[in-house]
Amino acid sequence: MRTYCIDDLTTDDIAAVRARLAEMDLGGGMSGLYWLPVPQHHLTPVQVAHGESCGPFCLALEVDEDALRMELLVRARGMLRCECIAYASPELRAHMIDYLDGLLADLGIAV
Repeated sequence: MRTYCIDDLTTDDIAAVRARLAEMDLGGGMSGLYWLPVPQHHLTPVQVAHGESCGPFCLALEVDEDALRMELLVRARGMLRCECIAYASPELRAHMIDYLDGLLADLGIAV
């Protein structure tokens, strides 16, 4: 699995990230799992076509005791296996890494 990992975070950093993600209502139903929505303009043509049947599309973010791990696989929340599930394009990957880095910067967390 391809991931973007930020580790060596403090307990306070993790608490701040969890609180912000909860405020944004991004919880994934399991402790420590959050769903980061993929912007519509970054979806592939197949994902757009499958939007109603398989979507919404997101990247999984695992918040551990001292680390964040963002999977770089675009998942379909409505389907486990489908051709629309694929690794993020280089543009989406860059966008989501910038998004996560920006979230941390907004919280005053230096990485």
